[in-house]
Amino acid sequence: MVATPDYVEFLREQFAPLGSITLRRMFGKTGIFHDGAMLGMVADNTLYLRVDDDNRAMFAEAQSHPPLNYRKKDVAIDLAFWRIPDRLFDEPDEFISWSRAALAAARRAAAKRKKSPRMVWQEKQA
Repeated sequence: MVATPDYVEFLREQFAPLGSITLRRMFGKTGIFHDGAMLGMVADNTLYLRVDDDNRAMFAEAQSHPPLNYRKKDVAIDLAFWRIPDRLFDEPDEFISWSRAALAAARRAAAKRKKSPRMVWQEKQA
């Protein structure tokens, strides 16, 4: 379910130190973007931030909930977004620190997608 207008406003306040963010509906959820990079997702008014190999440990150490997922043909497919610990909403500096880590993960994911198959082939040949 997409984020409610009140939750969207709350998130805008939380993310304000990061700069301008945009939110848009995606697959029945709400995507959170900064300069075109998708750093978060909201499902049922619950915030999930992007994770990858570089920031997954901080989520695991905080005993964050497992990844957001969806079902396809009765199989759960994990997305690269983990629920943030609720305590971060009371710790603005730490919230922004986690958000920056998620933004870095989003930028790395975007960079991987932009790499063309031809470039990958050329790099392997070098």
